[in-house]
Amino acid sequence: MEGPIEGETHTFERTFTTGDVERFAALSGDRQDQHTEPDKDGRLLVHGLLTATLPTKIGGDLEVLATEMTFQFRQPVYTGEQITCLWTFDTVDEQGDRYAVTVDVECTNSNGESVLTGDIEGLIWKIS
Repeated sequence: MEGPIEGETHTFERTFTTGDVERFAALSGDRQDQHTEPDKDGRLLVHGLLTATLPTKIGGDLEVLATEMTFQFRQPVYTGEQITCLWTFDTVDEQGDRYAVTVDVECTNSNGESVLTGDIEGLIWKIS
């Protein structure tokens, strides 16, 4: 992989299913009713940290080792909604064997409404 570039963007889209929420509830132990009992429209509320797997998926693809992550959960996400995550390298500082990076993330629903925003700090090791 070439080094990251300031302003470079990446996107990932996902629609969470009832099965996704059920598996995350079992894994995390967070079994609040809104995550296990469908609403009047038959949807489950997606866990905030499950929504946060969108930017972590992009980070994993880019081999970013996060050192700090801060997320703001702006609106609920429900099963069946398509969510798009936009990842933008805000700063890139080349440091010997690595790149120190800061990243802005925003996840939006299909109406263009922000559901999650955040900042990530981390590093990408250079390939020798």
